[in-house]
Amino acid sequence: MEKLKQKILNDGRVLSENVLKVDSFLNHQVDPFLMKEIGDEFANRFKNQVITKVLTLESSGIAPALMTALALGVPLIFARKKNSLTLQNQDVVTAEVFSYTKQETNTIAVSKKFVNANDKVLIIDDFLANGEASLGLIRLIEQTGAEVIGVGIVIEKSFQIGREKLENAGYHVESLARILSLKNQQIQFVTEEVLQR
Repeated sequence: MEKLKQKILNDGRVLSENVLKVDSFLNHQVDPFLMKEIGDEFANRFKNQVITKVLTLESSGIAPALMTALALGVPLIFARKKNSLTLQNQDVVTAEVFSYTKQETNTIAVSKKFVNANDKVLIIDDFLANGEASLGLIRLIEQTGAEVIGVGIVIEKSFQIGREKLENAGYHVESLARILSLKNQQIQFVTEEVLQR
């Protein structure tokens, strides 16, 4: 998705060889027009699949996931990272997720009230690095008996092992911007040539 790549090049900041900061348009301040296009793109990429719910993890995944759900015409569910009084009396499924960026483990939760065995779920998230967030969301869905249709990622760090983990587990992954390297403060994207090797 060229518009997203240009936004990353223009507004993204490389903090280290592993960390890209995109808080000006994705995960602090949100560009709603870009998010609308991202949602439409995910809906297009998964248009041949039956999807009944979109699932993400709070909070950075909510904007692109909401626009995807809107484009697909289905509800959005977001897994909570913090325990809530409103979830305590409900039947919930949980999973542990390690955040590479924050260097902490969170217990994420979704109420079974909103996902059941008949659902076909598309997972959407802002970043894919080591795959821990996506795999945690998949574990939640597996506990409900629902089916994971695929995983949509806004920005993938292809130099890390997340895609490999997800594909080896049998999941279809679609990433809108795939970063090959962040070395020397330079953002390099995966090109068609690299994909064909």
